[in-house]
Amino acid sequence: MGQRFRILRRVVCGLAAVGMGAMGATVIAAPASGAATKTIVTYAYHPGATPNYIFPMVTFAKCSTVNLGEFANMLYRNVYDFGKGGGTDTTVGLNKKLSIGDPPVYSNGSKTVTITLKTYKWSNGEKVDSTDVLFYFNMLRVAKTHYCYWFNFTGLAMPTVIKSVKTTGPDKVVITLNKKVSQHWFTYNELSQITPMPMAWDVTSLTGAPSSGGCAKAPYGTADAKCKAVYDFLSLQAGFNPTKPTAKITAMSTYATSPIWSVVDGPFKLKSFGPTLPAVMVPNPSYSGPNKPTIKEFVGKPFSSTTAEFNALVAGTVQVGYLPIADITSNAVAAKTPETEPKSGKNNLRLASSYTLTKAWYEQITYFPLNFKSTADTRQAGPIFKQTYFRQALQLGVDQPAYVRSLQKGYAVPDYGPVPPTPKNPYITKHEKTNPYAFNPAKGRALLKAHGWKVVPGGTDTCQRPGKGPKDCGAGIKKGAKLSFTYLVATTPPIPNQAAAEKTTWSSEGINVRIHKATFNTVISVAVPCPKGCSWQLANWGGGWVFSPDYYPTGEELFSPGAGANSGMWTTPKSNALVKATDLKTGTLPQYENYLTKVVPVIWQPVAGGTLLEIHKGLQGVSENAFSYITAATWHWKK
Repeated sequence: MGQRFRILRRVVCGLAAVGMGAMGATVIAAPASGAATKTIVTYAYHPGATPNYIFPMVTFAKCSTVNLGEFANMLYRNVYDFGKGGGTDTTVGLNKKLSIGDPPVYSNGSKTVTITLKTYKWSNGEKVDSTDVLFYFNMLRVAKTHYCYWFNFTGLAMPTVIKSVKTTGPDKVVITLNKKVSQHWFTYNELSQITPMPMAWDVTSLTGAPSSGGCAKAPYGTADAKCKAVYDFLSLQAGFNPTKPTAKITAMSTYATSPIWSVVDGPFKLKSFGPTLPAVMVPNPSYSGPNKPTIKEFVGKPFSSTTAEFNALVAGTVQVGYLPIADITSNAVAAKTPETEPKSGKNNLRLASSYTLTKAWYEQITYFPLNFKSTADTRQAGPIFKQTYFRQALQLGVDQPAYVRSLQKGYAVPDYGPVPPTPKNPYITKHEKTNPYAFNPAKGRALLKAHGWKVVPGGTDTCQRPGKGPKDCGAGIKKGAKLSFTYLVATTPPIPNQAAAEKTTWSSEGINVRIHKATFNTVISVAVPCPKGCSWQLANWGGGWVFSPDYYPTGEELFSPGAGANSGMWTTPKSNALVKATDLKTGTLPQYENYLTKVVPVIWQPVAGGTLLEIHKGLQGVSENAFSYITAATWHWKK
């Protein structure tokens, strides 16, 4: 994921799960002339966000957009690929051309799934075959405790839902499930995560012979102890100790020379790498898929600060980077219809002659959570947050269109529910698009008054009618309780200004919030689930969730009880049932979506939706797809 995008994609998947935290400060000038530069592309990583984990079974702590979408995907391929390029083509569906496997075939009432692999090779000459997929499934059984893709808490995720996995030929894998599932959901959110693993990885030492670990070829589920030993060894080689998760291990300097990580099936392989060094990749000569690289080197350059990155880009030492919101000199061109994303405005004058400004739109939602287990305000905050009318009143005080115009400079779109508004997709419903809680503070005041609160615009509302009735304040709320809360916000622009605008409007409803500013990392470390209760109340890190590698926008990872990304511990019986239904039955997503749009489990915020890419005009084929993945294999210099 991460952003608390993919990393908890909150981007924190970069994290993961994008948002304004994804906009690194960059501008670009023309590279030095000369034939040699036409064979190399230097790409600017976001300041402070550089690759630091290579093993595809990435841990929760390393589950970032840069690791998933800008590094590992270039070396190792998943069985199924999703999305196409960014810019004007932000397709969110299955990409059959780039997938290693043919579309899955379901039978036996959707309880049996057959995968047929295409002809792909590892860089050591071996064929990517069904055993490599079985190896992944055997490893999944022992990796799930730490594997960041294992976010599903409805009991339907792999490996929980898997009864057996069998290889029925060199290119065929048959998966038997223990219950019927939605085919669309299982393909997009579970099969999407399968990463074949080579026999060279089935070892417990650097000198071990391929397959000596005894995990890859074992019948599914019969070699957990051996697979655990292999998983622990591979994790250590990547820099993580599963038995001591907090231990600091320095392994990155060995990535490029490792006999393990050098076996790849993606379009690139590592040439050099280090904790503070550029990630230099060269084409994998054995790559057998489409879009074979034409550039001779891809250089992913790290930067410690936005200033350092900005200066490097001005000097022309990078050819692809990101324009920060502070350096936008022309607003985006507003879309003609609500279903169309805004177009990029005029480029920064310092860049316009040599660079093209392109906006990437991710399949993303943006929001901030309320802590339903909050013990603050003499334990009144949690019960207040549980009241649907209160959350609706808060949402009515959020003027998303105004924030897009004035704070995001037009490079964002409003978000009214749990299904992404961008890019254009078949999932979002008319109900969510209509924005049932459009900016209306007067309506918010009326809601509070109708539920037993003495409304004091500019002051602090107090509960006058405690109780559980339809006109009372709500269960657990005492007489005299106050609508006074702490709002923790990240310092990443424009979040503090947006929070200040929200504070002003909420004050007009008698909701008094105290803004506390902190770094992005601090906010995401505070706003975590606390089953036994904790003191944080409202927390805005300026991001949300990018739906990758679970591309179907269901809610099991975000709104299920116990889900790691369910920061505020949202739960209702109806919500839980609807979330589970989206995993079991095709066609149930609208009911889930409309319900959560209505009850406002989180406070929806504008979606910045991706990055502003600056691309040298001599470089073609550059884009980010709808899931924040760069596609360097298609990059090429204009002849």
